[in-house]
Amino acid sequence: MLGQFKYHVVSGNVKAAQVVKLNGAVTLQGQRVNIKFAEGKVSVDNANVVKADIACTNGVIHVIDSVILPEMKDITQVAAGAKTFNTLLAAAKAAGLAETLATKGPFTVFAPTDAAFAKLPEGTVANLLKPENKETLKAVLLYHVVSGRVYSETAVTLSSAPTVQGAKIAISVKDGQPMVNNAKIVATDIDASNGVIHVIDTVILPPQKQ
Repeated sequence: MLGQFKYHVVSGNVKAAQVVKLNGAVTLQGQRVNIKFAEGKVSVDNANVVKADIACTNGVIHVIDSVILPEMKDITQVAAGAKTFNTLLAAAKAAGLAETLATKGPFTVFAPTDAAFAKLPEGTVANLLKPENKETLKAVLLYHVVSGRVYSETAVTLSSAPTVQGAKIAISVKDGQPMVNNAKIVATDIDASNGVIHVIDTVILPPQKQ
């Protein structure tokens, strides 16, 4: 219950004039609410702001017409529900990482779609899924994971980020397109109870050890 209450609270004195310029805001609960301003109206997730800028000694209140709820499913459950990460989930299970991605975290996962895995040379996925290649598969998957919740507005300010695998990924924006190494980020800020998912169109590979 406390976590659900914290999902309604954002740090700072954020007034309506600032709210209308935002696409989202990270709450005290940890997850991000989506904010939309259209036709003179502001919505927060599925709720409409019906009164704004009620001043308090320690902040400001904006009144909404519905209770908003954080995502309760973990990363693996959210990915499974999307129906486009079957290869990633199978690989995580084979590498012994499925349970890890269901723990508290939080984690940021740059998640390759089934189509991204299909772009690898023929036989690559089948080879990685073999028991004798478990450690290699684990390294590849952990190269897609960053500790903590890194939302898109923070990610685009970075040039790189350390992964759980150990090596860094390069983060850039090319012609308006956000990238991780050579992969395009095609969807962002998909919340889970223990982290956030950004969808990428290419499997990224850790650098070879010398």
